[in-house]
Amino acid sequence: MNAPFHARAGLRDPFTAFVCDDATADMLRPVAVEHGWSPEKVNKGGLRNAVQSLSVSASPTILFVDLSESADPLNDINALAEVCEPGTVVIAAGQVNDVRLYRDLVASGIHDYLLKPFTVDQLRDTFAHAQSILSGPRGEAQAEKPHVMTAVIGVRGGVGASTIATSLAWLMGEKAHRSTSLLDLDVHFGTGALALDLEPGRGLTDAIENPSRIDGLFIERAMIRANERLSVLSAEAPLHQPLITDGTAFFQLQEEMKNAFESTVLDLPRQMLIQYPHMVHDAHVAVIVSELTLAATRDTIRVLAWLKSNAPQTKVIVAANRVPSGGALEISKKDFEQSIERGVDIVFPDDRKVAAQAAKLGKPIAEIATGKMAAPFTQLSNMVLSHASEEGASEAKPAAAGNKSLVDNLKSMLAKPKDKAA
Repeated sequence: MNAPFHARAGLRDPFTAFVCDDATADMLRPVAVEHGWSPEKVNKGGLRNAVQSLSVSASPTILFVDLSESADPLNDINALAEVCEPGTVVIAAGQVNDVRLYRDLVASGIHDYLLKPFTVDQLRDTFAHAQSILSGPRGEAQAEKPHVMTAVIGVRGGVGASTIATSLAWLMGEKAHRSTSLLDLDVHFGTGALALDLEPGRGLTDAIENPSRIDGLFIERAMIRANERLSVLSAEAPLHQPLITDGTAFFQLQEEMKNAFESTVLDLPRQMLIQYPHMVHDAHVAVIVSELTLAATRDTIRVLAWLKSNAPQTKVIVAANRVPSGGALEISKKDFEQSIERGVDIVFPDDRKVAAQAAKLGKPIAEIATGKMAAPFTQLSNMVLSHASEEGASEAKPAAAGNKSLVDNLKSMLAKPKDKAA
């Protein structure tokens, strides 16, 4: 089916849309004109009409398709992949607000999924981003310095995971020279902004309350800049204000941060593993922060088992924090390692004076620590970036082949079953 497509490559339109309702069509047409595209390329009929039309004509460079009338959007998108040319950037819209569907559509090669009703500004932003991908330079930059996402998880409250997350994010920006985002997901008691002497703002709470607003422009406005390379998204939501979410906002934040930054550090409260297990799926590294106590040992065992079952692709680093130098330990390091059935990767010594000084100055510990206190932070940063380099090397060839598209992803996924059938 690909041969006729390549023969018609020179006849491709820059844009075509297939929508289900007049309101969407009326919103699309003036935006298409702004980009120099013909408003007549906005067609009625949604996904079904898109499949029928593209089966007999060349697919456009940018394709907008409405999934509102599709009973099973993910399966129906396979039919679109069969008639869609490689390199086409597909933007989908629909009424299903489900994080799993969003995740699966993005994984299949969809560039973006807009939840209806969406705004004209959201439409403009997603078209602008699609054009930036087609222009090439950004994709090349990402191939040279692939995005690395790290989740920092404390096995118990108060073990110092947030302190380590803040320092790691600072090191990623200041020492590794990467644009870095720190996403503090403790919505009511987060300390990401506080540790950097910043006001958290309302960005995170706004995102949770209005997931459909999350896009590149939202990230640019909501993130609080700590310095030239580090930005923070944190919150201190009122205690009388419970924030109910299905996790869509968190996943969309992750996706937008991948596009906007070269590194992301998630300060991930342990209870979120239970409520939103997808949060760790895209993390290259999970840093498990524990103390050498009986309760922390038990919870480390449970968290490691959870990660093995739910995120086997994620590299795990075990960090023992606040380890006293005098040897007054509830559990020895040797007994701790035997209990969790693996070694401790990094040991952070207990230094209350340095911690107090960092808090007073509103700076991460890694910025003011020296000598033995600074070494573990540098070691952690190097381990995370080393893994990112390994990931980049393994993905270098696919990245060099060009931008991922709907058809590139789905047809490769469907290749094996077809071979077996043959």
